[in-house]
Amino acid sequence: MIKISPDISQIKAYVPGKPIEELERELGLSGSIKLASNENPIGPSRSALVAIRKQLKQIGRYPNGEGHQLKEALSDKWKVRPEQVLLGNGSNEIIELLVRTFLLPGDEVVMAAPSFSLYELIVQSAHGKVIRIPLCDDKHDLKNMAQAVTEKTRLIFICNPNNPTGTIVHHEAVKTFLSALPKHVLVVFDEAYAEYATDPAYPMSTTLLNDDACIMILRTFSKIYGLAGLRIGYGIGHPELIDSMNRVRQPFNTNLLAQAAALAALSDEQHFARSRRINQDGKAYLTGQFENMGIAYIPSQTNFIYFKTPENTPEIGEKIQQILLEQGVIIRHFPSGALRVTVGLQKENRRFIRSLKKALSSLNQGGLI
Repeated sequence: MIKISPDISQIKAYVPGKPIEELERELGLSGSIKLASNENPIGPSRSALVAIRKQLKQIGRYPNGEGHQLKEALSDKWKVRPEQVLLGNGSNEIIELLVRTFLLPGDEVVMAAPSFSLYELIVQSAHGKVIRIPLCDDKHDLKNMAQAVTEKTRLIFICNPNNPTGTIVHHEAVKTFLSALPKHVLVVFDEAYAEYATDPAYPMSTTLLNDDACIMILRTFSKIYGLAGLRIGYGIGHPELIDSMNRVRQPFNTNLLAQAAALAALSDEQHFARSRRINQDGKAYLTGQFENMGIAYIPSQTNFIYFKTPENTPEIGEKIQQILLEQGVIIRHFPSGALRVTVGLQKENRRFIRSLKKALSSLNQGGLI
């Protein structure tokens, strides 16, 4: 038998939101909706689809390995140099490149708990040590995260807005946090949901970039731009950091269609504005319904809402999720007992609320809540 490292054998594999096709095959359903993976309910823009079609005849060729056109557009958007931009197969790949580039076995990585579970998985796979700092008032506890830094700390992940809670840390707090850190620590701001944030105190992290600041900013085209299936994201940082990560990056890591679609999506302001508007309207409806139902939730700066179940136990959370699945509604359940629902189209939001009411009524009648 081949020996497997304990660091690897102890990893709990990432479990994505259940695909609609799988649910319908298992339960014999049709017309199901998925509100589990925080995708844009209206999908990609028309301009992105047009750009994809134009490239179809070229898919027999390798893409531009550097993604020059897209990097130029991103550098122009963020007022940085092209050599400060790194493209990835989703921002997930850039997280992996960060760990592979800057982490040695036994090095420490500080992160919030709960936060995006892939941080922990990738660090463990690289034989690093995960340092979890519990959230404070459902937000990153920057003070305790800074105090957790040691000589062995190499990376700090700040998911802002945070997944799964949807909360943010503010610009001034971030500046204070960065000033308290030693220079050997690289701070990673994962801003996958930044385009949905409306709080004026949300950090403009690109303004924090300078020759002394050891930070990396991650963004994605999977969320508001609706390109989740194409897997493309990017990072912004100091040219020396980007150069080091390029040395371990796979050639042609972002595909031809993804580059073309992302380039087109970036300039489609109408689709961007419509996506934000649909999200704001949907959040207002869902939070209003939660308040009417007496369900506790965390105000969100994203396109999802994290809410607490009655009794807030894992068992009740699992039962609610299962009852919803049986009605063809897919949401996300967490070990704490909390649940997360993606903001969908209004008809999807209404269907979710109807199904949730049925689930709570069923559990109430069974004496479980």
